[in-house]
Amino acid sequence: MNAPDFKVKLNLRLDWSEMDLFGHINNVMYMKYIQASRVNYWESISLMKHFESGGIGPILLSTSCLFKKPLHYPGNILVQVRMEFIKNTSFGLHHQILNEENEVCAEAKDIIVMYDFSRNEKVPVSGEMRDVIEKLEEKKF
Repeated sequence: MNAPDFKVKLNLRLDWSEMDLFGHINNVMYMKYIQASRVNYWESISLMKHFESGGIGPILLSTSCLFKKPLHYPGNILVQVRMEFIKNTSFGLHHQILNEENEVCAEAKDIIVMYDFSRNEKVPVSGEMRDVIEKLEEKKF
């Protein structure tokens, strides 16, 4: 997978407090980086504005992470994300965490469901949102 496949990127600095007893960045921090990436993607498609205006927003259904290489302080990482699929009421994100040597240190997958918080039920991904995603990703889903 080439970096151009990942349209949304987030640079983060590793913090000393994120290390564990074994001298590498704790696995829980990877999930924090993935969450930051997820929210960054949502912001890039104006999903949060959509929620504020209509009460319809995302709920994380599942997430998983494959740890490939340890991260160490000090350092910086790049977390990149792309849309993997769009279904009727859900979509999937694929994240990669890269170290300063551009090595993939972790890969994660999310499934997000669109949810109407006033009616407490899932709803379809809107055509408008699908169009925004397809424009950003430069492909059809």
